[in-house]
Amino acid sequence: MGILHLADCPAKPWKNGLGRTRELAVHPPGAGMDDFLWRVSVAEVESAAPFSAFPGIDRVIALLAGDGFTMKLDDGCTHALTTPCVPFAFPGEAGVDVALAGGPNRDFNLMLRRGRARGGIEVWRTAGTQQADAAIVLVYCAHGRIDTGDGVLHAGDAWRPGSGAFVLHENTLALTVRVEAVT
Repeated sequence: MGILHLADCPAKPWKNGLGRTRELAVHPPGAGMDDFLWRVSVAEVESAAPFSAFPGIDRVIALLAGDGFTMKLDDGCTHALTTPCVPFAFPGEAGVDVALAGGPNRDFNLMLRRGRARGGIEVWRTAGTQQADAAIVLVYCAHGRIDTGDGVLHAGDAWRPGSGAFVLHENTLALTVRVEAVT
């Protein structure tokens, strides 16, 4: 499927217009906000703006860069997203207010249409050959270098593997997105 470079993905406004995101992959291809089954993006959080609401969507987020932020959900739950590459799941319809822990941040996002798809973000840190199965829809290089059958991923690059092997080098941190259709 080829390598996707984050820098080549245009920054677009969040649904609420209060931030920017870069879409890495969406299924089905070309789907919009109202009809995607799943979507993967990298968002830039530069201020204490609330998150966009996505009713009927399950969300998973992981900090990529920056000091992070505290998420206060409208159900009273508070979550500190301050450790890089630790996924946190929450419902898309939740109201989420953000308090920055420092300056700007970048985070990795997976959105899944509830009742039609389920999945998550897995963090891979072990150097060596890894096997992608059909449920892995995207491999993202957060740090280091990953060799694929299509070339080399560097930090900020992603790859749609289909299936097959890829190699994580020493000191590499990869996020893999696993998605399965709900039957």
